[in-house]
This record gives sequence, structure tokens and C-alpha cells, in this order.
Amino acid sequence: MKDTKVTIAGVEFKNPVMTASGTFGSGAEYSEFVDLNRLGGVVTKGVANVPWPGNPTPRIVETASGMLNAIGLQNPGIDMFVKRDIPFLKQFDTKIIVNVCGHSQEEYLEVVERLAEEPVDMLEINISCPNVKEGGIAFGQDPKAVEAITRAVKDKARQPVIMKLSPNVTDITEMARAAEAGGADALSLINTLTGMKIDIYRQSFALANKTGGMSGPAVKPVAVRMVYQTAQAVSIPIIGMGGISTAEDAIEFILAGATAVSVGTANFFNPYATVEIVEGIEKYMEQMNVEHISELVGKVK
Repeated sequence: MKDTKVTIAGVEFKNPVMTASGTFGSGAEYSEFVDLNRLGGVVTKGVANVPWPGNPTPRIVETASGMLNAIGLQNPGIDMFVKRDIPFLKQFDTKIIVNVCGHSQEEYLEVVERLAEEPVDMLEINISCPNVKEGGIAFGQDPKAVEAITRAVKDKARQPVIMKLSPNVTDITEMARAAEAGGADALSLINTLTGMKIDIYRQSFALANKTGGMSGPAVKPVAVRMVYQTAQAVSIPIIGMGGISTAEDAIEFILAGATAVSVGTANFFNPYATVEIVEGIEKYMEQMNVEHISELVGKVK
């Protein structure tokens, strides 16, 4: 057997394939399609300090080779998550990464402190959330804010911290360096690109929110480029995501410098995608005579 194990911030994953936050719930919805024991990790839907209702509908629309979503991080809040979702995921031999969201630094920290005693492996901090105190600009669009929130979270977190970077910036490496300077253990990128769709017959916005986050195969070339640039700029591990739907896609990210990958939108059109990607990576390693997956990480310079 080829060795597909990867280690990120001291946490060992049996393979580099995990789910992207917000596309897999907290695993229960997909568990009849996917044996969660096969996955390196499950990244949960965003969890806030209190339940969030999300945005008004319609809030999802298809686009060419992808989709736009303006869900608004609807979630039942940390109390329900701790009571229901963690016990469900603990039944499986997979790592648990909790995605954390908030409108202010205090809200993030409340969730991080609540998770300190919980049996989860890592935290992924979603800094694409609008910072209410700064007039709604996302935390992840200002390098000073990225460094500050990273440092504050690291100060309180018991688990290793992954900062999830927004691609809606001029220079992704500036944000990556800021997160690294704040003490981040790893980075995940990319989050969705901001997009819009107009219904020409209703002559109105297709999404109630006007704009939404674009994901799916159409964003992959942008994501690969950003992962490659970031891998050159920082020395912490990267979890790559953005339009991965096949093993070939995943391997492209790994060659660009990602230690692991997350599969998102593909889960919607192929609920078996994650396990197919795990198997496809194993086949590729056989075919290319690669003993250990680490030989492929960042191989393309």
C-alpha cells in the first residue's frame, strides 16, 4: 500500500482528503453515501456563538460550471453543535475540524473557548465573515485584522488553528503572511469568489442578497494559482480547495503546494466524490510509483 498519511500541525490524517465547510453539513446528511471512516477529515459547517438564521431566499443559484450561494452561514449555534454534531462525528475514525464564524472578535473567541474542552482535532477560522465593528468589511480583507484575529484565536485555542483565507483580495500572499505572523498553524484556501447573477426575464437579481460566493469547477484555476503563490510565501501547511471534483484536481493542488485538500461543491452533484478522490489519489501514486504522498507536495516549483 502506498502511504497517503499527512500531518498538519501535529495532527495525523490517514489521507489528505477532507470536506469543505458548508458543503457537507456536519457529516450526518452524507453518511448514507460516504463511509466517513474513509475520509482524512470532516470539516463542519460554520458554527457561531448563537444560532444564525442566514440570509433571505432565494440564496442559491447555479452558474456555468459552478454555483453562487448567499446562505449567510445559517447554523444552529455552538450549544446544539456540541450536543448533537460532535457525538455523531466521534463514531467515525476521521479527524474533526470545526469551522468557526463570527461578526466580531468576541463572537469568534466565545466559540473557540467553548470548543477548548471538546474532542475536536482542529479549528478552521472563517475570516470571510463581515466584521460588524469595521463597517462590514470581511476580517480576511485587511492584513492587520487577519493578524489580530489570528493572534487572539491562538491565544485562546486548545486545538491547532487553520485560518481560512478569502480570495477577494488584491494579494493573497499578504493575507497568508499576516495569518502566519499571527501564529496560524495552517491555512486553508480559497473561500468563495464574490459573484452575481441577474435573471433577465424577471429583470432582477437571482439572489435576494444580490451577490453570493461563487464555487465549483469554474474557480479551480484561480484557486490553484493562489495555493501555489501562498506555498511560496509561507512555511506553514496549506489545505487547498476550490472546484475540486476529481482525483486529478486534488493532485493538481498538491503539486502546487497543498498538503491536504477539501472537496466542496462537488459533493452536491456527486455525493460520492470524496471517496472517489481518495481512491483516485491511491491509483495515481501506484501509477507514478510514488511511495509517500509527501513526495508530491509542492513538487511543481
